[in-house]
Amino acid sequence: MKAHTKETQATMTPEKALQFLKEGNIRFQKNLKANRNLLEQVNDTAEGQFPFATILSCIDSRVSAELVFDQGLGDIFSIRIAGNFVNQDILGSMEFACKLAGTKLIVVLGHTSCGAVKGACDHARMGNLTALINKIEPAVYAVDEPTDKSARNSSNLEFVDAVAKKNVEMTLDNVRSQSVILNEMEKNGEIKIVGAMYDISTGGVEFYS
Repeated sequence: MKAHTKETQATMTPEKALQFLKEGNIRFQKNLKANRNLLEQVNDTAEGQFPFATILSCIDSRVSAELVFDQGLGDIFSIRIAGNFVNQDILGSMEFACKLAGTKLIVVLGHTSCGAVKGACDHARMGNLTALINKIEPAVYAVDEPTDKSARNSSNLEFVDAVAKKNVEMTLDNVRSQSVILNEMEKNGEIKIVGAMYDISTGGVEFYS
């Protein structure tokens, strides 16, 4: 499988980009990698890159977007930050990726048993981590159940995963509300902006409609 070119990127649609990722994750779950020569892709992409998707995911060592979607060099822009939330710099990166570099899809990818989300559930406070946790905490408050305070912490994995899903949903809202460029591109059908959840125990990705 060769790296994407200007021509293949031009024929890509948001729907096709999403399908490519879904198919890649199925391959990953079945341990069937696409046949690609990475060194050849180094040469193919030396003069330029034409990725089809932009994926915002967590820094978690188990959640590499290139691996879980079985993609090669030059296929996706990968943005990673603990807790997969957006700030001005990440929004700027997304705008570059879509408006200038031509990607057709933005995926906000959360994952189960997320350490950053657990930290937010426990309201952890430590150095620079405090400011990061503060950005995820709105998702904790937005999840109503359980009401029992003793169950609203990282020891309740069901609660942790509910907060992780809410965090993805709120991040999608923030992308649309804080980036006029991306919001307009989505409304014009130039890109899709979708949320998804990676299950660290199965390797599967569930896309939210």
